[in-house]
Amino acid sequence: MRVSRLMLVTLRDDPAEAEITSHKLLLRAGYMRRLAPGIFAYLPLLWRVLQKISAIVRQEMAAVDALETLLPQLQPADLWRRSGRWDGYTAGEGIMFHLIDRQERSLGLGPTHEEVVTELAADLLRSYRQLPVCLYQIQTKFRDEIRPRFGLMRGREFIMKDAYSFHADEACLRRTYAAMDGAYRRIFERCGLRAVAVEADSGAIGGSASQEFMVTAEAGEDLILASPDGRYAANQERAVSLPVPAVPLPAGPCRTLATPDQTSIEDLCTAHGFDPTQTLKVLLLLARFAAAPPRGVLVCLRGDQLLNEVKLANAVTARCPDAGSLLEVVPLLAGHLESPVPFGFLGPHLPEPLLRQADPPAAAAPLLRLADPSAAELEAFVCGANRVDAHLVGARWGELCPLPEVVDLRAAQPGERCLHDPSQRLEAARGIEVGHIFQLGRKYSEALEARFTNEAGEDEALWMGCYGIGVSRLAQAAVEQNHDADGIRWPVAIAPYAVIIVIASSQDPVQVALAEELYGRLLAAGIDVLLDDRPERAGVKFKDADLIGIPWRLVVGRGAGERTVELVDRSGGTGKRDLSADAALEQLVERVGLQGASP
Repeated sequence: MRVSRLMLVTLRDDPAEAEITSHKLLLRAGYMRRLAPGIFAYLPLLWRVLQKISAIVRQEMAAVDALETLLPQLQPADLWRRSGRWDGYTAGEGIMFHLIDRQERSLGLGPTHEEVVTELAADLLRSYRQLPVCLYQIQTKFRDEIRPRFGLMRGREFIMKDAYSFHADEACLRRTYAAMDGAYRRIFERCGLRAVAVEADSGAIGGSASQEFMVTAEAGEDLILASPDGRYAANQERAVSLPVPAVPLPAGPCRTLATPDQTSIEDLCTAHGFDPTQTLKVLLLLARFAAAPPRGVLVCLRGDQLLNEVKLANAVTARCPDAGSLLEVVPLLAGHLESPVPFGFLGPHLPEPLLRQADPPAAAAPLLRLADPSAAELEAFVCGANRVDAHLVGARWGELCPLPEVVDLRAAQPGERCLHDPSQRLEAARGIEVGHIFQLGRKYSEALEARFTNEAGEDEALWMGCYGIGVSRLAQAAVEQNHDADGIRWPVAIAPYAVIIVIASSQDPVQVALAEELYGRLLAAGIDVLLDDRPERAGVKFKDADLIGIPWRLVVGRGAGERTVELVDRSGGTGKRDLSADAALEQLVERVGLQGASP
């Protein structure tokens, strides 16, 4: 391809809309343009990158016997209602674009395809002899993000590879899950990315186990906590650790302490010399559901700990199985209650609060009481007295009130001790999620009645797995991980072109002739090559070549008469070298080879 025909428009300044480096570079280098918040046009250079990533994905999916298909983007609401996710995706998280057609039928644009593929499986897979089966697609998905940002990282439409596997038993599911884990690691390695596999929360997709693949980068939105020995890594939403030991409270009977206006742990400890680990933090929250009245939730944490909202949402969902999708968990306000509650002075022995009848509706279920292990392990503690301006000192579980149900609710922090080896301490890194794999179990097959006949002739629900890669997100993550002050530095396997030939002076017929010769020979060798034939100054061409990030640059300049060229390694590995044209060509064919060929 000749640059004069490439429709290349580069920008010298960072666009005001771009917040992180990769977003700025993709806009400046002419890879994409924004049409609306979170909606981008993929220009020819970026489309070539996406094609190369997709080709690698397809090769690795074929290696694990996955079958490519294409599923409808427009999905009937009935399927999502049967799985129980319609309200959560439209009213709760609100991330699904949904509409009503002229026949008054509700439909949604798919952010994911579990329901659709499970419905197909219910129709097509009837016997254990047909299993296992794995289907995948590469397709545009839609999410109605409230605040789209960071370019392709958090867009409203994006390209994704999603695969779904069906099995006769859990052991087979686990084998495919392991095979997909290996395939994903190869995909990221082949794309030239440094990716870390971490334990993850399954979120709205659900399932018994899941793992995220993170590209480490300072601009990452996710916090990864990992042990130095490499044996443990998790997203902070899922991470576990050992908190610092609590400072024992001096022995003595439970007593009431006057604490005027001391509504926070910090105020309480400053005024009376307590250590935060000696205190109990009590939170009163309200859980709202799609198919049940709201329910009050009382949470106890040790005073120095932070609540992990994802862990709390999972705990509430698991304990309210008939309430439908959990829409949100929010602080319970005084306006929600018929009787006053001393906020800031709450204790774990709080009586059942009375939720108002009007807004929100009265909760039919009793207060859900949960305690984190950090709170449950305290022998004696300081807590609110359920009276304004008063706390209890020396309260004990069993004496003050029964110990609530114990469940992990705290947010693990960098520097805390690891469970597998307390001598190891968690280290933090930022990461960009580019892949996520799930063991779904039977969640969707039972809801949508996708059943098969097993070897014993009995009907049972299919076992399922789900495996996603953000193809467009991966492209931008590659830029975030591979750039310098001059521009992008694409890994050769996914670069739009592997080599760019720059003619220093397009007015010199000797330079033009040698450049054309090299261009033809590289094309004949199967290497993707750009020829910058524009009548621009050499400096402009060099800046554009650096900005768009082509891995190798051949400069044909004053040495053209002696058939000498300059070979530049954009990755910085070998720097700049003057070589004969034949030697440069030989090195490029050897170093790039078919890695840079079109998919």
